Amino acid sequence: MGALKFSVCIEMIFNDRDILDRIEAVAKAGYPAFEFWGWKQKDMDAIKAKADAVGVNIAGFCVQTDAALVNPETTATWVEEARDSVAEAKRLGVPVLIVTTGQEIPDMSRVDQHVAVVNGLKGLAPVAEDAGVDLVLEPLNILVDHKGYYLATSDEGFEVLEEVGSPRVKLLYDIYHQQITEGNLIERITAGISRIGHFHVADVPGRFEPGTGEINYANVFRRIGELDYSGHVGLEFRCSGTPEAALAQVRQIAGL
Repeated sequence: MGALKFSVCIEMIFNDRDILDRIEAVAKAGYPAFEFWGWKQKDMDAIKAKADAVGVNIAGFCVQTDAALVNPETTATWVEEARDSVAEAKRLGVPVLIVTTGQEIPDMSRVDQHVAVVNGLKGLAPVAEDAGVDLVLEPLNILVDHKGYYLATSDEGFEVLEEVGSPRVKLLYDIYHQQITEGNLIERITAGISRIGHFHVADVPGRFEPGTGEINYANVFRRIGELDYSGHVGLEFRCSGTPEAALAQVRQIAGL
């Protein structure tokens, strides 16, 4: 079993402190990387300097645009605006950009919205390929946390990837969201691993750390470690106690 590369989401973990202090806390907890959501309102040079100073990597952040990927009327705008995120990731040596679709558009067919997602990613793919950055498309659950979001299933996510046809466009497989949406985690992860570029981790119910709910994370982590996967496994959960205790529990479950 290969050792998993974990990344701590500092939007949800250590989020009671200054962002630079969060990065230092990640290092003190023994983790090699961190990630976050939006980047445009952050001092990215200060974040990079702090990461380098404490010896951790930036695993990823989100593509930030005002346009929605799911809207065919704004595809060209989405692609143009998303270029800035790719450029920033390349500048800082960040390997992954998280892509969300936006909310489902009422009174528009899902086929049209699916095509818009494909076309937007096709438009941005050459930019990501040139930059050496992976775009990871994230399905979210619409039953508990993200009602109205367009992309819920990994099945449709993989269909999008097939249609885009770029080695730099992959799936973000969020284990929490997919346990709620479709289950059958290990089989789906095993079948899709060549097209998965990032994982997110939280337990069900409650979105707390592994070991608090129904997912057998020891088995899930073991299986990912057995597969040909070199990306990060992002820890994006709420802590039932202290962040330090939650992160220590993850290390124990993962056998680190």
